Amino acid sequence: MGKLFIGTSGYKYDDWEGVYYPEGIKGNQFLSYYGKEFNTVEINFTYYTLPNPFIFQHMLKKVDKDFIFSIKAHCSATHKRDLCKEDLQKYFQSVKCLSHEGRLGCILLQFPYSFKYSECNIKYLKELAKLYEGYNPVVEFRNISWMKKEVVSLLESLGLSFCNVDEPNIGGLLPPTAITTSSIGYIRFHGRGVKNWWNPEHAYQRYDYSYTTDELLEWVPRIKRIAKSTKKTFIYFNNHYRAKAVKSAQALIGLLKDTSQN
Repeated sequence: MGKLFIGTSGYKYDDWEGVYYPEGIKGNQFLSYYGKEFNTVEINFTYYTLPNPFIFQHMLKKVDKDFIFSIKAHCSATHKRDLCKEDLQKYFQSVKCLSHEGRLGCILLQFPYSFKYSECNIKYLKELAKLYEGYNPVVEFRNISWMKKEVVSLLESLGLSFCNVDEPNIGGLLPPTAITTSSIGYIRFHGRGVKNWWNPEHAYQRYDYSYTTDELLEWVPRIKRIAKSTKKTFIYFNNHYRAKAVKSAQALIGLLKDTSQN
């Protein structure tokens, strides 16, 4: 069974202070505190901006040497579709220190619901696979049109990992799966809040969800299947409102320990 890395999507949220982080803690201490409990984090701010390389160099100093970072691809690659070589090179330069130190888990290519299965989009995936080769690219689909056997074969041939998701039971979204297309497994938990998934009044409402023990237990067999067929499996909770992601990650870690002992 491959190694499991379990954490949250992002770690720097002001509304985590007093809920997870101690009152009065400084923002530059968040990662050090987080890293004492978790062995990985998924960085999301890279979706919005091309970071300065020094950011990740400083982050590496705040956590142990076995702590792994997964990084979301910039929106120009997945949503705007206007990725230029100069921006991509700047992005790679930023994450170079992580890759050099063996601390880069994956680069997540999260596509919008509007990105549907088509010959044009298959061609685009092939282009991205070449551009991100060597950086462990993971593809997250939001549209169920991609749930085809030929897509699994395609990702395998391109060296792209498939992102399994837990999200609301809404028509058009992906169901829970245990799909692997490379030596890396990947799972993202977004919460199951149906009401606020589409066009919430406030952005945080989409991720304001607390997983129950039974809901997490549903995933234990899937996680074990994924881990058995991969070298590493990354699991991130994106239900970040008021540190609910932290509580969910902690609960899952406990459940996996309990079930492994039975």
